[in-house]
Amino acid sequence: MLGILLSELSEENVEWFYHINWGLENPILDFIMPIISTLGSLYGWIIFSLVIYLFGARLGRRTALLALFALFLSNILVLLLKYVVGEPRPFLALPNVDLLMHAEGNSFPSGHTASSFAAATVIGLKYYLESDGRLRLLIYPCMVFAFLVGLSRIYVGVHYPYDVIIGALIGVVCAPVVLKYQNRILESRVGCLLGGN
Repeated sequence: MLGILLSELSEENVEWFYHINWGLENPILDFIMPIISTLGSLYGWIIFSLVIYLFGARLGRRTALLALFALFLSNILVLLLKYVVGEPRPFLALPNVDLLMHAEGNSFPSGHTASSFAAATVIGLKYYLESDGRLRLLIYPCMVFAFLVGLSRIYVGVHYPYDVIIGALIGVVCAPVVLKYQNRILESRVGCLLGGN
């Protein structure tokens, strides 16, 4: 019974991979998706957090530090799961993959997606812009971007849909954990040294 279920899930995973990797293919997305994928990497989010830290005053410093903690936590979980599961990348396991980027290591789960959802959730909930005399949370554009990062990882041929879904769940779980303990993080020695208070 369990074997049949796993087999069906595996077939569905591959089917959806091809729907996105081949079914959405067009020259505009071929240009845009690798850019989105690169911006959604761990390094992309670290750079974005550093920009917020440098130019965002006290709120920016606090938000950037929390985002960096969420990135750290999510990536520890991703690396652990990649090691335990050991799933090969789609372009190594499937025929006729439209590969637009190269990626190293195992496939499951998606580190880019976990990073994007972890950092985007923290930044989207903690940081805001003031316009028209009203405070506007950034959660909606941040979540749209994180979703596009996940989609891009399938589109460029380096992840299965289930890799992306689990990566998103990891990020979405890590962010509230960091936010729950934000006072401890910001008052810790690291937080104080980096100016989070």
